[in-house]
Parts: sequence; C-alpha cells; structure tokens
Amino acid sequence: MESWLEPVLDAARMREIDRWAIEERGVPSLELMEAAGASLADAARAASGPGPIRIVCGKGNNGGDGFVAARHLSDHGAEALMLFGAEELTDDARSNFERCPSARQVSVEELGEALKGSGAIVDALLGTGFEGATREPVAGAIEAINSAGAPVIAADIPSGVDASTGEVVGSAVRAGCTVAFHAPKLGHHVTPGKRLTGALTVADIGVPEGAPHESAAGLIGAGVLSGAPRRQASSTKFSSGQVLLVGGSRGLTGAITLASAASIRAGAGYATACVPASLEPILEVKLTEVMTRGCEEDEGALVPGAAGEILEAGSRAAAVVLGPGLGRSPGAAELSRDLAQRLEAPLVIDADALNALGGTLETLRGRPAPTILTPHAGELGKLLDRDSDAVAASRLACAGEAAERSGAIVVLKGDDTLVVGPAGDGGSRVAVNTLSSPALATAGTGDVLSGTIAALIARGMEPFAAASAGVLAHARAGRIAAERLGAEAVIASDVIDALPDGLRPEGS
Repeated sequence: MESWLEPVLDAARMREIDRWAIEERGVPSLELMEAAGASLADAARAASGPGPIRIVCGKGNNGGDGFVAARHLSDHGAEALMLFGAEELTDDARSNFERCPSARQVSVEELGEALKGSGAIVDALLGTGFEGATREPVAGAIEAINSAGAPVIAADIPSGVDASTGEVVGSAVRAGCTVAFHAPKLGHHVTPGKRLTGALTVADIGVPEGAPHESAAGLIGAGVLSGAPRRQASSTKFSSGQVLLVGGSRGLTGAITLASAASIRAGAGYATACVPASLEPILEVKLTEVMTRGCEEDEGALVPGAAGEILEAGSRAAAVVLGPGLGRSPGAAELSRDLAQRLEAPLVIDADALNALGGTLETLRGRPAPTILTPHAGELGKLLDRDSDAVAASRLACAGEAAERSGAIVVLKGDDTLVVGPAGDGGSRVAVNTLSSPALATAGTGDVLSGTIAALIARGMEPFAAASAGVLAHARAGRIAAERLGAEAVIASDVIDALPDGLRPEGS
C-alpha cells in the first residue's frame, strides 16, 4: 500500500488480526474483550447526560464487550439489557455476562420502555462480522435505540452497518460516537455508514505490534501532496505539463472555463481548451492564461468532425480532460465516444462525456493510456444502467464494478469521495477521502476537480496518486474558501483561488 494511505480494515482482515493475536501471540481473547469494553465504558461516561447508562447487548462478542462496559459503569447505574438468553451467547460473551450483575433479559417489545430516561445508550448488538439485512429482534432493538433520545455510543461499528463496505440493508443505529477496536474499519468512512458513525475514536485493545497489516483500503493522507513534481530552474511551460481540455457548448461555457482555470492554477504549465468555434471569443475573454482552439460545431456544440483537430492538439498533451460543458447533443456524444478510444494521452472523463459512455464502459479497456472517470452517483448510475439510489446504497461496490469493467480509475464524488482503480495483482486499490467540505456543494466544483487531477497527471504524478491528491486538495481548498467566505457563499472560482493552499504539502 502507498505510504500516503492510512490503512483501514474490512471484516475479514479484522478477524485475521484477532486470530493472530489469540492463536499466534497467545493473547487471551477475554483480555482483548476486557480492554474493548473498558474503552467503551470510558466513551459512554464522557458522553452521558443525567440518567443511567444502558447497554443493549447482542449474543456475539460485541455483546460481550457490552457486558464488560456495564461492569465498568456500575457507578453510573448502568445495566446491560439482553435480547437473548444466556444459552445463546458466545463463550466469551457468556463469561462476561456471568460477571455482570446488572444484566437482565428483555424482549424487544419491552426495550423501548427500558431505555426511557437513559443518560446514554451503548449499542453492543452487532459487530464487524455482520453483513446483510438486520432481522428481528435486532431490527426492533435498533429502532428502539434510535427513538430513545439519548446519546448513542456504538461498540466498534453501529449495528446494521457493514464494516467492509459501509452498506446498510434495513435498519441501522445512528450513533453520536463510535469506538473502533484496534483500527478503523472501511465501513466507518463510506456512506451511508459514515453518516451513522458519528465521532470516531480508535481504542487500543492490546493487539501486539506486528499484526498482519495488509489492508483492503486506505484513507488519503496529506503525504500524497508531496508526490507532485515541482518546477525546477530548468523547467519550461511545456515541461511543467500540458493539459488539453475538450468541452463547452452554448449555455455551458462556465464548465470548460472552470476546468481550464483549475488546471493552470494546479500547476500545469500550458493548457489549451478545444471548444465550438462560435464560442471561442467567449472563452478568449474568460480565460487569460489558457489557449483556446475553435473546432467544428453545429449550433454551438462540438461534432464528430472536430475529432481530427482535437487529436492533433492532443498529441502534444500530457493529460486530457474530456466533457466539461460538452452538452448532450447526439454529435457531441458521438465525438466523446470516438475521442475516448483514440486519444493517446492519459484521459480524465467528466460530466457530459460520462453520460455519452453509458452502456459502453468495456470499450475503455483498449485505451493506450490511463483513464480516470469522475462521476457523481447519478452519472455512475447511467454508466452502470441503474438508478442513483442504488449507487448511493452501494458506493464502494458500484465504483469497483465500474473500475473492473472499464479498466479505469473511478473517482466517485461525494462527502466520502472514493478513488478505486485496478492493481497489478488483478485486485483493486481503494483510497477514501475523509475530509468533509460542504462548501463544494455548488455548481462547477466538479469541473475544478477534473482540471486539478489532469494538471497533477501532466506534472508527472502516477494517475492513482494524482486522482487521490486532486480529491484531497480539492476538499482542502473548499474548506479554506469556506473559512474566508462561509460555506454558503463559496462558488467554484473561490475553490480555484484556494487551490494553491489546498495543494501545499504539510510543512512547506
């Protein structure tokens, strides 16, 4: 894994670490459970308001963590509420149930009443091994927890959230904070799991150093920004990286303008925008530092006949952006599909060019250079022929499917922007952005991102790293602009202005 990624675990890798600690390093499983429950108790104590703390326990080891927490919280009038009988508990959970005098079994129908007046509620129903849909009585218990009106602390991961994917099928706990044991899990950071996790803390539960650390994915760290080559005394505008941008149509000149301006601000030494010929005067006024090239059009939209001059311009480019403001005319769509096959430079495909590729993802596999797709959920849904709600529910799986079918790096935009690309061993690489930036929820910021990624590729970054660096810098720029102006006042050009600070490596 790249040094700039902070590893996160899926359920299988966490199970392997537990097995390694217990079987190969001789750490008693009850010691791990004791440490996990104690850390859970600390978090519950800090979050609690007036009233006793209630711990809702399942029958697995997550429930065992809850029994330990209840014992440590006896000074807060804590009680452990069990949905299952002692005979259904795992061995370790049963051992801690027997040491927990406050434990009592309740039915799911009684749980809502039992939770009234709680100072805090600890969710210890389901652990990281859970996947699929919640079933009764757990589903009913989750609804009771969510309706109780008390702060909720989740043990390891909110019940109902898949720790490996962040997916939720059915009901899930809405936690105010989550205590992750040993390491963060991928499901904490991928929506919808991210929205349900609340404040995340990681507790050391006594796993020895040297645990297996192969991870399913990583969180994008600021170190990725150090990988962008810097200009030297001998650099020229051409050696600093040339970007070609293709797009624009009548009424949509802003998108190609923003992508072009972002590419120059993100460090490209030279940028050219290929636009419909009748719109070139508009771009000439809007763009001072970017070259423009008027190409064959029909009523303000590029047409297939423009391919030759665009390909000629692309022969000198180190990266190409295809799609901002391109429009959805049949001619522009046909041009997009043609250029996607014939451009020989690394290619960032965005916006209307993505829509043109619906149902044809596999055709990108034959491209001679790397491809980066930058869809939001709706655009990815069109690429995969499903609705945006299905993509939103399974973001990681959908991004992975698109990457596998196309051979491209997929940047699925959102609060948890995912960068998913093929790995050399036939698997995939996954990088997750954890830096929320609400200011980016405004028109044109996606165009800024595509121009930024292309500039970083043109400067010489490896494409997966460039996509990850672009995502992080973009989010940082959004936050910087919001600090200056307020999130609601930020517009896309403000994000461009903040890109230099967003791209700045730590310590420089």
